[in-house]
Amino acid sequence: MADKTDTPVADAGEKQPRSVRVVLLALMIAMMLAMLDNMIIGTAMPTIVGELGGLEHLSWVVTAYTLATAASTPLWGKLGDMYGRKGTFLSSIVIFLIGSALSGMAQNMGELIGFRAVQGLGAGGLMVGVMAIIGDLIPPRERGKYQGMMAGVMALAMIGGPLVGGTITDNWGWRWAFYINLPLGVVALIAVTAVLHLPRKRSKARIDYLGAALLTVGITAIVLVTTWGGTEYAWTSARIMELTGIGVAALVGFVFWQTRAAEPVVPLHIFRSLNFTLMSVIGFITGFVMFGATLFLPLYQQSVQGASATNSGLLLLPMLGAMLVTSMVAGRVTTNTGKYKVFPVLGSALMIVGLYLLSTMDTGTSRLTSGIFMAVVGLGMGCLMQITMLVAQNSVEMKDMGVASSSTTLFRTLGSSFGVAIMGALFNNRVTDVMSERAGALGSKVTEQSAQLDWKSMQKLPVLVREAYQHAVSAGTHSAFLLGAVVAVVALVAAVFVKEVPLKGAGPTASDDGKAGGPTAQTPVVEPV
Repeated sequence: MADKTDTPVADAGEKQPRSVRVVLLALMIAMMLAMLDNMIIGTAMPTIVGELGGLEHLSWVVTAYTLATAASTPLWGKLGDMYGRKGTFLSSIVIFLIGSALSGMAQNMGELIGFRAVQGLGAGGLMVGVMAIIGDLIPPRERGKYQGMMAGVMALAMIGGPLVGGTITDNWGWRWAFYINLPLGVVALIAVTAVLHLPRKRSKARIDYLGAALLTVGITAIVLVTTWGGTEYAWTSARIMELTGIGVAALVGFVFWQTRAAEPVVPLHIFRSLNFTLMSVIGFITGFVMFGATLFLPLYQQSVQGASATNSGLLLLPMLGAMLVTSMVAGRVTTNTGKYKVFPVLGSALMIVGLYLLSTMDTGTSRLTSGIFMAVVGLGMGCLMQITMLVAQNSVEMKDMGVASSSTTLFRTLGSSFGVAIMGALFNNRVTDVMSERAGALGSKVTEQSAQLDWKSMQKLPVLVREAYQHAVSAGTHSAFLLGAVVAVVALVAAVFVKEVPLKGAGPTASDDGKAGGPTAQTPVVEPV
């Protein structure tokens, strides 16, 4: 009889056992915790500031979380590869829940910022853990079937986050925006602990502390540059230049050290795979475009089309719904045929077209028209979001599954930071210029504090200034989305060079001799429930 750890999770073409589905449900809960948090907290921010004060430090509540998440992401992936996926993943959940509980008990803004950093450290391991464990549990050929589930969680988080955050804050108080994570996290902990059993690992190699430190400094500097540039400090200011220099030096040093480290944090040999490198590029561009779109679309619809801020998550429904449907279709087709190159190519092309269409919106564009344009972008993203992770994981050996997942996640995170920063700077500059042109000194005075006004603030403006602001927002979104379309061309070029490497594991059309089915070495098992 084969050893327990060598037993396939499911034979080719068979329905996944209920125990696997229980683990996947727990993983999706953990994934939702990581994605939902910032969107819930954003809605509660005004109430938090009203109670704790510290308005001048408000941005750090989000920045501390983002920094800790980005910096810890590659470390979690490497720790999972070295010491075992299950224990590392459970540790990240526990740290995230501790950070959530402490954040809910914060008595001042300083404590809240510090506890948010703790929460971010845990969040860095949640997304990586989910992707890497799915990579262990499900062969790449079968993994496409679960793309819809992951895309659905993402859409639910983006749509439901603001609504849930507002409801919780209004009825239970802002502290429950953090406490709500606790019961969900406990469910995920219990399910993963009881049902999932992965092969234990005990690496004799020492953790690459120098590499981890250099990477952390480099990522932190980059995120701070993209967060502060053009807002807290001018792009040409000494502080931004210093951070840029520190970031570049740290990352160059990191790459140099990785060629010499015994157990590198990010083994550079994974980038020898052309597909993995191309997926990293496409993931970066997807993050750049997606988070820029989710930032400016609600702003456009609120400022220009008069939509309510309360339902800001619902405004993205055409894009997110299209993304969900396309992701499910792409996953099924990939599983049934084993072919996937068409999706990065088609997705990048649709993303370019959709972003260009969004750039044509003006003050007279109807909600129906803008919804159709958003749906085109969503169709493109649906072809890209999970396929990038699937192909990246298929391009490396099982022992590098964690660093492959964390690297792909990191590139997408960095892409979102750059997208929000660069598209935001372009948007703000364009709004300021148009306001000066159309409303003169009064327009400049209105936007000197911020180029982004909410609906209530706009109603207090004179009619002439309000109309000028609507034209300014239209011009700003035109520039931002046009830039996004140009950047998305890079993703299309990368997609063209993707090689159709056969996915590991059998699909439904595999032969019944058993040779094609099942994962590769060290297949995990799950206990029956």
